[in-house]
Amino acid sequence: MNNVGSKIVLDTSVIIDARISEKIKHGEYPGADIFIPEAVMAELEAQANRGLEIGYKGLDEVQELRHLADEGMITLGFVGQRPGPDEVKLAKGGEIDALIRSTAEELDATFVTGDRVQAEVGIARGMKVEFLRQPMMEFGPLSIEEFFTEDTMSVHLKNKTMPMAKRGSVGHVEFMRIHNQPSTYRQLKGMSRELFERARGDPESFIEMSCSGASVLQIRNMRIAITTSPFSDDIEITAVRPVASVELDEYRLSAQLKERVLSQRGVLIAGPPGAGKSTFAAGLARYLHENGDVVKTMESTRDLQVPREITQYAPLDGSMEKTADLLLLVRPDYTIYDEVRKTRDFHIFADMRLAGVGMIGVIHANRAVDAVQRLIGRVELGVIPQVVDTVVFIEGGEVSKVQVLEFTVKVPSGMTEADLARPVITVSDFETQKVEYEIYTYGEQVVVMPVSIDFKKPSWNLAEGEIQDVIERYVSGPVDVEMISDSRAVVKVFENEIAGVIGKGGSVIDKIENTLGVHIDVRKFEGKPESSSGGPGSRTAEQCRPIIERTKKHLILNVAELAMEDVEIYAGDTYIFTATVSRHGDVKIRTSSSVARSIMNAVDDEEPVTVRVI
Repeated sequence: MNNVGSKIVLDTSVIIDARISEKIKHGEYPGADIFIPEAVMAELEAQANRGLEIGYKGLDEVQELRHLADEGMITLGFVGQRPGPDEVKLAKGGEIDALIRSTAEELDATFVTGDRVQAEVGIARGMKVEFLRQPMMEFGPLSIEEFFTEDTMSVHLKNKTMPMAKRGSVGHVEFMRIHNQPSTYRQLKGMSRELFERARGDPESFIEMSCSGASVLQIRNMRIAITTSPFSDDIEITAVRPVASVELDEYRLSAQLKERVLSQRGVLIAGPPGAGKSTFAAGLARYLHENGDVVKTMESTRDLQVPREITQYAPLDGSMEKTADLLLLVRPDYTIYDEVRKTRDFHIFADMRLAGVGMIGVIHANRAVDAVQRLIGRVELGVIPQVVDTVVFIEGGEVSKVQVLEFTVKVPSGMTEADLARPVITVSDFETQKVEYEIYTYGEQVVVMPVSIDFKKPSWNLAEGEIQDVIERYVSGPVDVEMISDSRAVVKVFENEIAGVIGKGGSVIDKIENTLGVHIDVRKFEGKPESSSGGPGSRTAEQCRPIIERTKKHLILNVAELAMEDVEIYAGDTYIFTATVSRHGDVKIRTSSSVARSIMNAVDDEEPVTVRVI
């Protein structure tokens, strides 16, 4: 038998918990005069109007108390004044709570609350207070758990539709019917209230989000989304849980990749929905923790399955920026950001990475390079490799590709003029080190250009074959041809055959270009031993002897094998000048210049004139 007085005023907290009606049914508060302040009813009504489940649950409890009053077990009344607009605006400051307490004071009634602050304030004011602490509860199985099997990833329930579920292993999931009878509104509403009660009562569960018509609960390892009208067209419950907890070793990653991750990198884990990104991220978090790193997570819905030692942070006051500010004070070695999707998420990720925190972001993408493209426009192009230098692409629960980003200054692939050099981000395959994409600015546009042969135009293959047939007429060794645009090609032959392809004064290459209608850059084929005959036009490992010609206006040094090279010209051991060999293999000097006179004097004195590559 409860020893409180016969007059009882109820706080909002105990009505939402639905504990008063249970106590009355078990013989407590016999014949008590129970009063519900109008301020409490206003709160419940406002919550229900916003589509919040706690509002409906509180109104159900009031209806249950009315039913008990009709049976004569208690008397029920409504007292006090309804809060006005000013009290509503100041609700967070405690104005409505004060209205509820004042009702109990005016009636000289026992104030029953489950809110510790309300209880402490009431005691301080000398009120008679009964504080109902949250009871220790033993939790049985939830109704929704009957739909789950060991291989069930998610359950999808909606009013007047057949219950459905995703079952199977990661990468081999089937969406199937799991019951022969459609779900009913009453069944789903009861299930919804059961889930809310568990989320509030279980210390290992919580309400992640509650908005008008939509709520997200985290109950142990299950993430549950509940939607109702007006947000959705009908009541729907979706429950998701992980089917596997995978250690990083099970992904069979190379030692080099593990070492790369441990060196405080910026990593994006990319993949399509349901590919196993979060599972991999959780495994990576455990691996980093086991290797002595301080690891934290940033999650809008905290559903990563990580050890208790890894603290999971939600948006602080609804803001991930505030969470990031807190994390910078905590100083973790690594932070898992699940998931990076909106522009502000990329800004936060970049800010923390540039502050020196190792960052691992989970992002939706259909290809590994798509994850990099989502950074463009959100992060300054020049700092992208500092923010993200590794992309791990997950597909079917496996690591299908790893790409690395590096920053360099070069002439982009497909361009040949040296003055087109610019900052370029290269995206390479981690295993093969082969560059697959280049990212650079072209005019006002940012270009993500594939450089793999897989992206070559079919017409280029035909052109390459035709060019090879023509070049082979002038050489005896192999020929390699690569089209780099619709009008340009790179031809590689052995070094001692370059002069034959270019011809005297570029006559041969000009003829070939005019015939094919394609500009051709002739370059040396690696691997051919260099000639060492020592005569004019020959080259040793250190220097070349040019073929020297004289016209009315120019002295021409022909070193076809050094086309496009930067060279120094010597007369004997005396340095004369520095030049760049033309693509035709010539260095032209005006005959009236002192340099030309120095070279001719050396020839007359039978001193060797040599050209040395810088």
